[in-house]
Amino acid sequence: MLNRFSKFFAILLAIVFVVSCSDDDTTTTPTINEGELMIKYIEANGDYVNTYLPALITASDLHTLNQTGKAYIIDLRADTDFATGHIKNAVNVKLADLLTHIKTIDMTKYDKVALVCYTGQTAGFATSLMRFMGYDKVVDLKFGMSSWHNDFAAKWKGAIGNSYASQFVNTPSPAKPAKGNLPVLTTGKKTGKEILEARVQALLTEGFGAAGITAQATFQELNKYYIANYWTEAQYLDPGHIPGAIQYTPKESLKYSVDLTTLPTNKPIVIYCHTGTQSSMLAAFLRLLGYDAKSLLYGANSMIYDQMVAKNMSIWKDAEIKGLDYEKP
Repeated sequence: MLNRFSKFFAILLAIVFVVSCSDDDTTTTPTINEGELMIKYIEANGDYVNTYLPALITASDLHTLNQTGKAYIIDLRADTDFATGHIKNAVNVKLADLLTHIKTIDMTKYDKVALVCYTGQTAGFATSLMRFMGYDKVVDLKFGMSSWHNDFAAKWKGAIGNSYASQFVNTPSPAKPAKGNLPVLTTGKKTGKEILEARVQALLTEGFGAAGITAQATFQELNKYYIANYWTEAQYLDPGHIPGAIQYTPKESLKYSVDLTTLPTNKPIVIYCHTGTQSSMLAAFLRLLGYDAKSLLYGANSMIYDQMVAKNMSIWKDAEIKGLDYEKP
């Protein structure tokens, strides 16, 4: 009996020892800050936002490259619109399938891989994402199919306007908010490159719709949005800016070490530029990081067109339409 009790006591002590040791083990897996890993990866691998943005090609230059077989053209428009008319040699690819498709291209054969849409804004969004993925030959057809032929130009022709010219102001930019944290990302990936690819595919699948907003919708609820003006400081003051907008300097302010984290994570962001092209590319960048960012469609061209003409700013004009041949049914 005593021998049995001794064995039982010994076993009990062993269990207590093991449990005690387990309780003392405070080792934890380090928390991964996915946003920080990704932005550091992006800035260390080309830093597209602060170097080459916007990556554009004109209709005339694309036509020349296409004639010599040096351009690969991806048309992102709806298949019905593609069937109605498209650039010779272009392939129709859904936005959600873009990354998968682009991985199949032998980039050594081409000088440029051009993304094409209706106005240059969806393709700008996609171009930005592909640039982050390292495809530095990818460019956006400036003004989209609107610049290729008059048959496709209705969207840009109908977009320019002056409806908000009287509401623009010339006040100096207030101080930017204090720096905060990046949005929280939860892809479950472990490296900047892996996180980036997961986020890129998520945005391509989501589409450009969620990343765009009209001037009308913006002005209806100005207080709802954090408005980011992506112009030089001089242009911010003259011809002016949307009331409450805060100025961010192109190729400078949106670096991680500068003003990127002054953007709010708890409020939708509307970013605007001259034509909507740069802002579409920036919206892609910010949405990658988890910000609820939207590009103001057609930029200031849709709000203060005549003032932009007077200030010699980037504008749409009918001279952009090159009247180039295209494939018809």
